Amino acid sequence: MQVSRGHQPGAIRQPSLPREARLPINRCNLPAVVLGSLSFQRHPADLVLDGVAELHRDLFRRLDAALPAQRPDVFRDYMTVHFQLEWPEQMGFTGQRKGRTKANYIKTIRGWSFDSDSREGAVLKGWVESRFGLTPRWHGQPLCDPSAEAYRRYLEMRAQGLYGTNALEAQLDLVYTYCQIELARRHPGARHVALYRGINRIGDHEVLEEGSDGRHVMLLNNLNSFTCSRDRAGEFGDYILAVDVPLTKIFFHCGLLPGVLQGEDEFLVIGGVVDVGLSTI
Repeated sequence: MQVSRGHQPGAIRQPSLPREARLPINRCNLPAVVLGSLSFQRHPADLVLDGVAELHRDLFRRLDAALPAQRPDVFRDYMTVHFQLEWPEQMGFTGQRKGRTKANYIKTIRGWSFDSDSREGAVLKGWVESRFGLTPRWHGQPLCDPSAEAYRRYLEMRAQGLYGTNALEAQLDLVYTYCQIELARRHPGARHVALYRGINRIGDHEVLEEGSDGRHVMLLNNLNSFTCSRDRAGEFGDYILAVDVPLTKIFFHCGLLPGVLQGEDEFLVIGGVVDVGLSTI
């Protein structure tokens, strides 16, 4: 993973996040109009979710005391015990069908890796919408109109994915926070990582501005899959998007929790407006 400590601005101006791509409120320390802007990509800051540090002091104390190789197990153990993932009856579950009680953070991330437009994908996009105020732009179909059938379908899938789970969105809060702690530990002083995404049709994406030398300003979906391997990105499309992604916009990556997200060197990246380099294979 190639990381950098700064980002050199190009000749493209700095458009804001469109109004229809953001909510007026969110649950972190910066509003969506700021964290989703091109200025944020170039000059990132820490993103802190409301209440996570205060509610889970014991987890962060244990992580600070653990050796690097032990920290993934410390995190998994805390999640299992705190959210009673293996004992749903302790959390008040009294039904006979326990299928949805197994829908935890691990299964949700794995579901995304199989199909980002799945029920699990809707849960993750809904979590980004709730916490960061960035609305989804695509879920199987464009989501430009909140009154349209496509948006209603997304909301239904999100609700189905959350139903019967044990504070699944709160679990995802900790996944993001743990990811940020580990990135800061492993790459002290770094601000960006170069990531790639293969696409087939640029017309399927929201291009806000075209610059020179293959540079574009695009509005990404509120959650996206990238890879740190340009060669791997080329397996998924004829065009390759190259983006300097702020580390603070990485929700999860393949090396964070061994066995959760395997193959493809995948990174789950929170969206917004970005300056991208577009090239062919």
